[in-house]
Amino acid sequence: MHQLKVLLPARFEDNRGFFSETWNKARLAGQGIEIDFVQDNHSLSYEAGTVRGLHFQAPPHAQAKLVRCGSGRLLDITVDIRIGSPTYGQWAGEELSFQNGKQLFVPVGFLHGFITLEPNTEINYKCSDYYAPECEGAVRFDDPDIGIAWPIDPANALLSDKDAAAPLLRDLNNPFRYED
Repeated sequence: MHQLKVLLPARFEDNRGFFSETWNKARLAGQGIEIDFVQDNHSLSYEAGTVRGLHFQAPPHAQAKLVRCGSGRLLDITVDIRIGSPTYGQWAGEELSFQNGKQLFVPVGFLHGFITLEPNTEINYKCSDYYAPECEGAVRFDDPDIGIAWPIDPANALLSDKDAAAPLLRDLNNPFRYED
């Protein structure tokens, strides 16, 4: 069973800059992550305080993701929504930035979203299945039952109309089940 993991790929620096191997199938397999990624996504948010999420894709096109920040800085948020999981409904946050080089592996059955902490922040992520609009879903980023400690007043978040209209977790027709 895949679990949420923070990864820190090595950076090899010299006077020109750095080089980092951001994805290596064998290295990830050594950490218990055996995934065949099929799609890369790249998103740019112009303003700090932009919230994207909390999103998921349901089976049969559920996605695991390997997320990193290409430029700027963001707070990446995940929520376990696997019914029966000991961590169901609990959230985790990890700051990802160009500077710290951290990556986050988000398994199937977790909501995913983020807030930008700087203008012109880019996020890049690999997905284990193709985008399928009929399988996409979302939960409100400010769901009080989840209680995410966003670093802004939720009333000031820059949201898409779709994210602003997302249901609460308790109202979700949840397709995910926990398996040991």
